[in-house]
Amino acid sequence: MEQAIEAAGSAGECRILCCQCGLPIEPNPSNMCVNCLRNLVDITEEIPKQGTIYFCRGCERYLQPPAHWIYATLESRELLGLCLKKIRGLSSVRLVDAGFVWTEPHSRRIKVKLTVQKEVIGGTVLQQVFVVEFMINHQMCDNCHRREAKDFWRALVQVRQKVQHKKTFFYLEQLILKHQAHKDCLNIKAHHDGLDFYFSKKDEARKLVDFFQTMVPCKYIMSQQLISHDIHSNTFNYKHTFSVEIAPVCKDDVICLPPAVARSLGSMNQICICLRVTSAIHLLDPATLQVSELSSQQFWRQPFGALCTPKQLTEYVVMDINFVKDVDRTVFAGQGKLSFRHVLADAWVIRACELGTHENYIHTKTHLGHLLKPGDSAMGFDLANANINDTHFEKLKSEKIPEVVLVKKVYGDRMSRCQRRRWKLQRLQVDMETDTSSVARDYTDFLEDLEEDAAYRQNVNIYKDNDKIAVDTDDEDGDAPRITLQEMLDDLQLEDDPMGDGGNCEDTDQA
Repeated sequence: MEQAIEAAGSAGECRILCCQCGLPIEPNPSNMCVNCLRNLVDITEEIPKQGTIYFCRGCERYLQPPAHWIYATLESRELLGLCLKKIRGLSSVRLVDAGFVWTEPHSRRIKVKLTVQKEVIGGTVLQQVFVVEFMINHQMCDNCHRREAKDFWRALVQVRQKVQHKKTFFYLEQLILKHQAHKDCLNIKAHHDGLDFYFSKKDEARKLVDFFQTMVPCKYIMSQQLISHDIHSNTFNYKHTFSVEIAPVCKDDVICLPPAVARSLGSMNQICICLRVTSAIHLLDPATLQVSELSSQQFWRQPFGALCTPKQLTEYVVMDINFVKDVDRTVFAGQGKLSFRHVLADAWVIRACELGTHENYIHTKTHLGHLLKPGDSAMGFDLANANINDTHFEKLKSEKIPEVVLVKKVYGDRMSRCQRRRWKLQRLQVDMETDTSSVARDYTDFLEDLEEDAAYRQNVNIYKDNDKIAVDTDDEDGDAPRITLQEMLDDLQLEDDPMGDGGNCEDTDQA
């Protein structure tokens, strides 16, 4: 479509003859008709009508010169902007409109319809519509090329924790998914004591390390290995490795604090329980309800380990329990903050395996007074009969060591809790070495921790499991904590995911 737009005002009803063909026309600055002006001037002669764009079939990205690759779907704004940048000569005309002309997706052709204007002879503005055709050529990007050559990564983040379970990594996995910290990751591999994250750039790996430092108490060491060196251009090719070590303290661990650390935390008892691990370690003294937070810097200044892990806990049955009045509590000057979410109580317990054999009940103070009642079961650690190899614990006086430390309440049968669980979590796509039954048990324990601790699941996205079939359970498990429907998110599946793999995550049903 071509038309001449007059630059001057209308001249009324008067007509003039075209200076080229003699046809009567309305006056215009060029004194030519539209056909003669079109034959004489082509405003698109400097604009190429064909072009080439490059597409990587491995990652489905387009090349944006000189070396940047972008994600763009067919007939999208991103692809239109890329095509317009590839057209030379558009700066000499005024672009009025641009759009796609439909082509078969498998034709490897993209047609862009352009409408341009330009001032020609005598100030006349000529408008012209034309089509530019692009051919899609396949070219492998640098990342895919290195991946095929088994040399795809330039930076590696090795996350390790020296513990006997995986619950910390399950929590860290949910933090990564919620904040999309893995979006630049090329691959994720699992090891028996941690995870490996592979990146194409050093800055992307350092960004993930910074994310870990804000979420969990950890420290890291950076190293590099020379891969190649060009003596002519004096360029070096390195592979960088970030070794991240997470503090070996987890939720529900029984800890013996070093004396200096205990004094710095408000003179709390050295025997305490780890409530949860976030950017700091949250500690609770079960004998006084004193709580404190230990920062990452404080921990690594004087590191310590756990006396026992959740796998070493023993089941106890509560025979009697009495609340401790405020006047009977131990209060001293300089005491730290007390917890108002727990209730201090005197409990008399017995091992579940010894129930009915004798009446030598064990007395202990517990922070679970608001949850326990006679007949309930609780998991605890037997300090009196345990073989503990800890220098700080060996120096404690016997009167400061309780016989049993109750950690958490046991809520009914584990199978029934799994059957009535109507929610699920997203999972990362990880190359697993072995998927043993112990990992499955650790994941089930992690799901139970989320149900029992509302503060622990604040940073976790929980999704409704619409495919789960409702199962009737016994009323005896009615006191078990549950996640309410208001805390769950709808499970949205995006079909036009540019990554093509759901952003390295998948939804896993948990029965």
